Amino acid sequence: MFITMDDGVELAVEVAGDGPGLLLVHGFTGAKEDFSDHVEALADDHTVVVFDHRGHGASGKPDDVGAYTFARMRADTVGVADALGLEQFRLLGHSMGGMISRRIAIDHPDRVEALVMMDTTPGPIPGFDPSLLDTAAQFALDNGKDALKELLDSAADPLTNPAHERLLRERPGYQEFSDRKWADVSHVMWAGCARQIAHQDDDLDAMRALPMPVLVIVGELDTPLLAPSRAMADAIPGATLAVIADGGHSPQFENGPEWRSALVEFLATVPAVA
Repeated sequence: MFITMDDGVELAVEVAGDGPGLLLVHGFTGAKEDFSDHVEALADDHTVVVFDHRGHGASGKPDDVGAYTFARMRADTVGVADALGLEQFRLLGHSMGGMISRRIAIDHPDRVEALVMMDTTPGPIPGFDPSLLDTAAQFALDNGKDALKELLDSAADPLTNPAHERLLRERPGYQEFSDRKWADVSHVMWAGCARQIAHQDDDLDAMRALPMPVLVIVGELDTPLLAPSRAMADAIPGATLAVIADGGHSPQFENGPEWRSALVEFLATVPAVA
């Protein structure tokens, strides 16, 4: 289905199952299909909602770079929940999706029953130079997506790791899946979100006051995000940390059984809302 946001942008949404709402929010240049391996199982006892962020997948792609702010994407996420009648929901954010989700939990603690921060950060990514992301964002706007792809292919990706390389070698069709996701993203979105990632606030102190159950998941090979993940788990009272063996930046693909087991075990502890 498509759900129209208050600025007219349509978001592609899929819903499965019945029970407490569970929103799975994908990351930068990802897609709702990033959770496809697990939706059916999670839908046994949840209303599972996945959607493509604006500028991604089958969703609308505004040409204005100003349409791609984290504030706007937080409003989109809450807007999807509102349209589906989910007054409260469990919220999982992957990578950039976690950067969006953490502030929803901070600003709307009455809506978020539980928060899962997956391979993400409470603020700026350690080791990422904001000026380089700014330069790449402007390059994308000036030169388009094909030139951007050439630029990115020529640079080292700090989120590439042995788990990801193994997945490309061993899972048939995964490279094609990744190529399709890239084909569906907007270069204007890439520029806007790169700037948001580069200049986001550090919310770690605000996260210390989160009242809901929190799970932090990270792949053991996702080296840049291990320290931020541990920092969140240490800072948030009662938070649980799950380090997924042989997982990288996308452990739901790289070690799906262990990832889903950690998530399901956590969700089972979340009190049901009357």
